[in-house]
Amino acid sequence: MSFPENLPLEDVFASIADGLFTVDVDWNVTYFNESAERITGIRAEEALGHKCWDVFRSSLCDGQCAIDECVRKGGRIVNKSIFIIKSDGTKLPVSISASPLRNGNGEVVGGVETFRDLTEIHVMRRKVRDLYSFEDIVGRSEGLDKIFRILPQVSQSTATVLVLGQSGTGKELFARAIHNLSPRKEKPFVAVNCGALPDTLLESELFGYRAGAFTDARTDKPGRLEMAEGGTVFLDEIGDMAAPVQVKLLRFLQERTFEPLGGLETISADVRIVAATHQNLEAMVAAGTFRQDLYYRLNVVTLDLPALAERREDIPILIDHFVAEFNAVQGRAVEGVSEDVLHILMRHDFPGNVRELENILEYGFILCPSGFIQTEHLPEYLQAASRMTQGAGGLHGTMEEIKCRAASQALKRNHGRKMATCRELKISKDTLRRMLSRCPEDEE
Repeated sequence: MSFPENLPLEDVFASIADGLFTVDVDWNVTYFNESAERITGIRAEEALGHKCWDVFRSSLCDGQCAIDECVRKGGRIVNKSIFIIKSDGTKLPVSISASPLRNGNGEVVGGVETFRDLTEIHVMRRKVRDLYSFEDIVGRSEGLDKIFRILPQVSQSTATVLVLGQSGTGKELFARAIHNLSPRKEKPFVAVNCGALPDTLLESELFGYRAGAFTDARTDKPGRLEMAEGGTVFLDEIGDMAAPVQVKLLRFLQERTFEPLGGLETISADVRIVAATHQNLEAMVAAGTFRQDLYYRLNVVTLDLPALAERREDIPILIDHFVAEFNAVQGRAVEGVSEDVLHILMRHDFPGNVRELENILEYGFILCPSGFIQTEHLPEYLQAASRMTQGAGGLHGTMEEIKCRAASQALKRNHGRKMATCRELKISKDTLRRMLSRCPEDEE
């Protein structure tokens, strides 16, 4: 950046609404305008003569300095989103632009940076995200909306709830939402993973034990049901619960009492049970591996969570949610995902559901220093799948064949559900039927 030598630069700099500061070649602040004072809460006299990283403490002061990059490469940076630390210690989202500062001879004598407060924009984005979230559950799909509509009434009741869904769909999030929206919200929420504990240990964890009940049981220990008095116990993966424990849980649901392991006394507990599983309990009942009477006791209210592949319209919202969350936690300024990455994620089947998407983006944050997460920042299995899709599913053949492949692949993605396929492709049922009727039998 260069200016005519007689131009009163301070008058120009003072008149702009964005914060602006300049540094010399030793990174000492040489100018700090009034807008910079207003935005940061730092007075000009406190900034002048000090190193810029001592003044701002931004998310780029760890070796990714924008001015340093401009000075070394001779280019400019425009509208890069970062965080700076205000005088009161709070984080402030800003958009920065930077350029090298040259004298009349074209020699670099420092750098100049402008920054704009993005707080209002972040607040508006937060409000938009909140329109599509319930407690910590993010989404606006029809499947989730049906659950959102009944969740407050379910939470206010005392009924036992069974949450069904594939691994990674957020079953514990819904259990916590039920607790937080219930009259029990001030009492404990205790989660127990039935699949992670051996049978004997699960029984003692749930119901507690008395001294001498088994080797090493030297003192009494209360169980999770007793510890959660007045609150909620979440039994995750209840389909893995062994038959003896099922019997004791059934009695508790019927009578609200239990006996600790090795104890003779009967203990009462005012606890609500929310259970969850990814297994088909009806099939397990038919096979004799899960008690029918317990199933009916648990299945008072059922929430069947849709897989992420069944609510693809939520993927962009979830991406924004996780990117904002990781930026806040890690003090980063990643702007989101590129169009190519969004395309890959929208086509992925997500066997790991929302948890898998979160892990993919967390991996991307490890490899992406700033800007947008690109395809090279994705796990290898997604990159490989993308290359295979590009190689095998290109636009080869006649237009009718291309349309047929698109309809057939969409139908497979939606597990044979034609209405869901029509919504994805934005076509009518008649159009879908015509497209499929022209497919060879091996593609239908």
